[in-house]
Order: sequence, then structure tokens, then C-alpha cells
Amino acid sequence: MNERVERVDEQDRILAVVDREEAVRRGWLHRIATTICRDRQGRVLVHRRPEGTARFPGLHDVMFGGAVEVGESYEQAATRELAEELGIHVPVRPVCRFLCRGAISPYWLGVHEAVITGGVMPDPGEVAWHAWLTEPELREAVRQWSFVPDGQQAYGRYLAQRGPGPAALGGPGAGR
Repeated sequence: MNERVERVDEQDRILAVVDREEAVRRGWLHRIATTICRDRQGRVLVHRRPEGTARFPGLHDVMFGGAVEVGESYEQAATRELAEELGIHVPVRPVCRFLCRGAISPYWLGVHEAVITGGVMPDPGEVAWHAWLTEPELREAVRQWSFVPDGQQAYGRYLAQRGPGPAALGGPGAGR
């Protein structure tokens, strides 16, 4: 079954319902919701994508998420994706939304934050490895590991919206 998404315009207004793969192939704007997970100590949950994944196989990321389904809000999608990918049910807080030109195709990206107080049970089809990293550890990881470029851009915006604090990811578009 094909994943259906809402094709949107430059102002994030709905134009039509389309197949997600067609939206990606044609460069049509659609919606993606992601979440940055922190624990009470402020560490960030980092993961590596499985090698068999269609998009960004084997790369690391600080974002958990996916396509916003038809009729769903960014927040609903972010909450659903956390349940699917990490096996957790926690509230998410919207941080920012922006038009991401994307490494594969353009899309509107809703970035959220969640504070995780318990354990996570990642879906191995979505998460090959995960760990909680402090911001200094994350900065070092970015120097040594390959990260999803869209995640770097979104994390930079997240840090800018969050307020003063050390910037953890410095890749292309970070902080812009």
C-alpha cells in the first residue's frame, strides 16, 4: 500500500493528496514531522539508521520522525512516529517549522522536542543503534561519524529556537 500525504504549497497550504514516493520523485512539497529526544539531564538521543533503509542507510541522526499522514497535524505525526520508532508515548512540544530543501526532495519540516523519562524500545527496522549523548559528546560524534544532512539543518534551527547553549551539530545549514 502506498503512503498518502498532503501535497502543500510554499505557504504550507494543502493542494492535494498524493503518493509520498511521487511527491519525492517530482519534488512536490509535503509535510514531515520530527522530534529531538532529550532526557532530564539534557542528553540527546542519537541513533544510526539501519543499512537496509531506503533513505540515508547507516547514517546517524538526532531526529525521529516521518511523513505527516493525510488529515494529521505535525504534533500528531510526531507523537505517532515516536510510538512507532521508539515504542514510547510522550507529549511533544513544537519548536519550529520551516521549508527544508532536503537532500532528497523539498518538504515542510515540523521540529518537536520530547523529554524522555523512561527507557525506549526502538524498532530495529528504524533504529540500528542508539545512545544518549551529552552535547560535547555529540559535537565529537559529528566530527567522526556521518550524519543525515537534513537532521543537521533541523538541529541547528532547534538550537537557535531553544535559546543560548552550545551548538552540537555544525554541518551545512546548522544554525541557519
